[in-house]
Amino acid sequence: MARIDFAFGATDRLRMACEVVRKHYLAGRPLVIYTKDTQRLVRFDRLLWGFEATSFVPHVLADDPLAGQTAVWLTSAEPTPPAVESGQLQPWLLNLDLQCPPGAEKFERILEIVSNHDDDKQAARERWREYKEAGHALHAHDLSGKT
Repeated sequence: MARIDFAFGATDRLRMACEVVRKHYLAGRPLVIYTKDTQRLVRFDRLLWGFEATSFVPHVLADDPLAGQTAVWLTSAEPTPPAVESGQLQPWLLNLDLQCPPGAEKFERILEIVSNHDDDKQAARERWREYKEAGHALHAHDLSGKT
């Protein structure tokens, strides 16, 4: 089963997700970013390009020909961890959807960012319950003092 890390209290969920992606990209950790909401995925794609003037996080859609050469993949289809060579870090999943991602058990770790908006918190509570019922290891982190 996967380890699921919920980061609660983000002021802006997508902006915090950009910071998380940048942190893991700089650490050499490949990430798959998932949401079935294609509009949210497009917004996140645009935000990754310019959320901070002095940083850039290379990323592509998961079905892009350059996906094999890029460490950050965006997808609205069922997320699957890309194959990695021996000695490379396993990709983690950043879930930006309001529901649990299909195939969550395929990833060793899933990151969930939750804003202070009531709808987002309610959806996160439901995901927490579903993950727990599926037997995943759950961990909560408070971002309210960090954003």
